[in-house]
Amino acid sequence: MKSTISENQKINLKRMSKKYIFLLLASATLGLTSCSPFNVRSDYAETANFNEYKTYKLRIDDLKLNDIDKDRVLNEVSRQLQTKGLSVSDNPDLIVNVKANHKKIQDVQSSRPYGMYGWGGPFGWGVGMNRTWTSNYNQGALILDLIDARTQKLVWQGIGSGISVDSPKAKQKQIPEIVAEIMANYPPQKGK
Repeated sequence: MKSTISENQKINLKRMSKKYIFLLLASATLGLTSCSPFNVRSDYAETANFNEYKTYKLRIDDLKLNDIDKDRVLNEVSRQLQTKGLSVSDNPDLIVNVKANHKKIQDVQSSRPYGMYGWGGPFGWGVGMNRTWTSNYNQGALILDLIDARTQKLVWQGIGSGISVDSPKAKQKQIPEIVAEIMANYPPQKGK
């Protein structure tokens, strides 16, 4: 017996395979973009007109970082603001106050019991051992306050946490990433 596929069936198979590939790519993209190691959030004054802000000046009164990380943060904040169409000025529309902090995190994990089981198998009595271990590390956060220079009121704030403070290589990679994620919310989309 000979099996033949009509032209319409071939066309339908091609369409289905293209849809399947598209769905696979879309879900992979969504999976990659939603796997950020950072916790980022922002808030803004609903009365502010963000279209009026064209210039900025950095203020670092409370930026407690070493000089290397300070340069990384400030350079990336400036780069992100400039990609948003703002330029540096001595008489700015916005004052950008950059703050950083970190906290000690203690991560406690435990494993399920393992070992020998006595009479009755896993549902009877016996000997089992539970393992618990802890790890301590520092986690950093950045806070960006955008202040209307004319009114001296906060109009936008972005906060991001989750920087691996204890690893210089991780900080080198993560600081630009977290600043970009924070600034992705500026200017705010009203109603979202």
